[in-house]
Amino acid sequence: MDPFHHLNSSFSNPYHPLLASSPPHHFAPDPLRPPPPPPPPLPADPAPTSLERERLPQWSHAETAAFLTIRANLDHAFLSTKRNKALWEAASARLHALGFARTPDQCKSKWKNLVTRFKGTEAVVAQPDPQATAAARGSFPFHDELRRIFDARVERAHALERKKAKGKDPDDQDDGGGGGGVEGDEEDEEEEQVDDDDDDRASGETMRSGSKKRRRQKAAATRRSGLEGEVESMLREFMRRQLEMEERWLEAAEAREAERRAREEEWRAAMVALGEERLALVRRWREREDAWRARAEEREEHRHQLVAALLAKLGAGDAS
Repeated sequence: MDPFHHLNSSFSNPYHPLLASSPPHHFAPDPLRPPPPPPPPLPADPAPTSLERERLPQWSHAETAAFLTIRANLDHAFLSTKRNKALWEAASARLHALGFARTPDQCKSKWKNLVTRFKGTEAVVAQPDPQATAAARGSFPFHDELRRIFDARVERAHALERKKAKGKDPDDQDDGGGGGGVEGDEEDEEEEQVDDDDDDRASGETMRSGSKKRRRQKAAATRRSGLEGEVESMLREFMRRQLEMEERWLEAAEAREAERRAREEEWRAAMVALGEERLALVRRWREREDAWRARAEEREEHRHQLVAALLAKLGAGDAS
């Protein structure tokens, strides 16, 4: 017997006095102990995030048109500088002056969205379908404004290239309306020199950006050619393996066909031998059947002869 049987039975019995629930104890508060601190106040509603603070109504048509006009005026500055945070602030300030409250980040995001939509409609407008072109222009009414901005950018680039190819000829510059004295000439020369310095700086920055673009294009072309070469080698390897698999499949099919033909020839030879053996058996059976019939006929004839001789003897005895 288990020595702990009474313990197990007592702890498994919920009505055992050791397991009976004791009455609740009421503790009196200690007068010497300080009262507990009050619970902390509930946190107030969180402050609105930056996105909620900057959430403004959608761009209206007039606001977008004014923004595109400002962006067109600042496009040359955007192309000639790398850090354009100040330019977006200037665009936001000009919009504020026109009565439109927009932050620089909102202006930048709006420009990106407009360029994205312009690229999408430009791909549709380039198609020869006039209905699709009209539908695309109707869905994006600012296509012409963006087209003028990009065309002006291309024209400035071409003009800068022509100016650089031509060189700077002082005889081609304007006098400013006739004789103005030596001081006026000096002032004009200083202004021309400042303009030339600005043009040289802009052309240098454009050339640097153009060289960077060319390097990026060359690197992209190199990566593209490398990817094309890898893809072509993968395709060639795939075709080679496909041809090898087809050759193996043809060889296996030919081997299976030859084996099938050999088995068919064996089956036919076995059937021919079996037929000849059956014919031989039938022939022997017929020969035995003919011999048995001949012996039976001989026995029948011999029996008739014996019966006739017996009858003849019986007839001779009756006569005597």
